[in-house]
Amino acid sequence: MAGKRVTLDDETYAALDMLARDRMMDFQELADEAFRDLLKKHGRPSSLKEALRRSAGASADVIPFKGKKKSAKKASPKKRR
Repeated sequence: MAGKRVTLDDETYAALDMLARDRMMDFQELADEAFRDLLKKHGRPSSLKEALRRSAGASADVIPFKGKKKSAKKASPKKRR
């Protein structure tokens, strides 16, 4: 994760710090949520997965993987006497 510096005035930082404490989050979690909301507001993908789904358009439906078929019979447990 790349580190960046952001300058905030003391009042804004104090308010954000109090909000983070009230929500039992650290400052980084609060900042992550805020930036995700900002990207969503402007219609930008916030993750690679979301960007790939958008670029694929209508064909982005998730198709479940068909794995090996399991046998239909289940072994019944033996009764103890």
